[in-house]
Amino acid sequence: MSPPDRRAEPRVFVNSARLWSGGVATAVVAALVALVGVLIGNGALDLNMTVPPLLPLGGSFAVNYAITAAVLALAATGLAHLLAVTAPRPHSFFAWIVGLATVVGVVLPFAIGGTLSGSVATAVVDLVIGLCILSLISSVLSRTTRIGWGSELTG
Repeated sequence: MSPPDRRAEPRVFVNSARLWSGGVATAVVAALVALVGVLIGNGALDLNMTVPPLLPLGGSFAVNYAITAAVLALAATGLAHLLAVTAPRPHSFFAWIVGLATVVGVVLPFAIGGTLSGSVATAVVDLVIGLCILSLISSVLSRTTRIGWGSELTG
């Protein structure tokens, strides 16, 4: 077997099955974070959480929050996949995009209105969901992409 032509443009190889299975696992974790956050905020602490914009797919605030968190995790997986095959520094762009989206999620409850304690509780849950998605999908992206020449995979 001859060595790869180092003058050729390197290619990014994405193990799509592993990336998306990690994305689905992240979606489950994000949904559970939202559910636990509502159980603690509205249930245990009786804070009357601020309702952020959610997908209206369930019958309750907790279900809508969990489904929305899961969909956001899957959207982040799609973003990670797109960036991995098109962007020069996919990890950096992914971190900035998800980080700024998380900031929006944290600030939004205060802009919507509601009690201060309810807004703080919602902001904390949004922060944990954002950090969950950022850390897990970043980790999955690192483990499922490789740079190589032709059919060769390195590092």
